Amino acid sequence: MANYSVTKGNGGTWQTKRDGASRASSVHSTQAGAAKAAKSYSANNGGGEVRISGTDGKIRAKDTVKPGKDPRSIKG
Repeated sequence: MANYSVTKGNGGTWQTKRDGASRASSVHSTQAGAAKAAKSYSANNGGGEVRISGTDGKIRAKDTVKPGKDPRSIKG
């Protein structure tokens, strides 16, 4: 599974980073752009989970990208 995180980077940018990677996969001017890219990367690599952090660094949303396996049995 290809799990990705979206976090606030330096200079007000947002970055996508695959779990275990030392560098960002991509850098974006908006959080929405970074989240969209992370979901696309995850889908292209077999699915997984995308975690989106807020400006305070805390995870504010998680999304399972198909064909990844959702750990929850309910939608949402």
